[in-house]
Amino acid sequence: MAQSSYFSRIFGSSPVTPLQKHIDKVVLCVEQLIPYFECVNSNDWEHAAQIQSKLVQLEHEADEIKNELRLHLPSSLFMPIDRRDVLEVLDLQDHIANKAKDISGLTLGRKMSLPKSISDGYMQFLKRCIDATRQAQVAINELDELVVTGFRGDEATRVKKMIEELHTIEGETDEIQVKLRAELYKIENEQSPIDVMFIYKIIEWTGDLADSAQSTGNRLQLMLAK
Repeated sequence: MAQSSYFSRIFGSSPVTPLQKHIDKVVLCVEQLIPYFECVNSNDWEHAAQIQSKLVQLEHEADEIKNELRLHLPSSLFMPIDRRDVLEVLDLQDHIANKAKDISGLTLGRKMSLPKSISDGYMQFLKRCIDATRQAQVAINELDELVVTGFRGDEATRVKKMIEELHTIEGETDEIQVKLRAELYKIENEQSPIDVMFIYKIIEWTGDLADSAQSTGNRLQLMLAK
């Protein structure tokens, strides 16, 4: 009972609010990658470090919300959403913020700018992956309305369309990623083998942002189907 009361004081009666607060913080974190890579591509490492510090702080704030929710999430059968669904969505959202931190940490630690021939393509790729996280955010922010309507009716139809759009965006990121890897392959011999290995890793991790966003949407689809 004490745990339930604490949860209610912090988050209200539903786990939806902290999930929404968490995804909002995650998206703010991921969005820092755009100005960060603008600095990276200009070899402005001083400003890149400042932005990366802000990104890490936002990731820590997201972790605080995550940890509070995990610690105080009631196990009651009368919650509006299954506890396992809440924790699964939370983990997927958390993975997005963690990848953003990994991407920025690796490039900053190595002071690794991208080859000019792929930098524009990478920025297009990055922005579309961030679009996927924003679309997941839009869908998650409809959860409170879904709870009210019992995951049925017009609201459920609206969210299904949001998830379909998320799948479309993620499909586009896959296509861009294939082209970006092909462009990198063309110039492999002009780069340090170690740098090439890490650039492929950055591309992979950036794609993970969209993949995790899509997985969040897939989990919502399962919740709608129950």
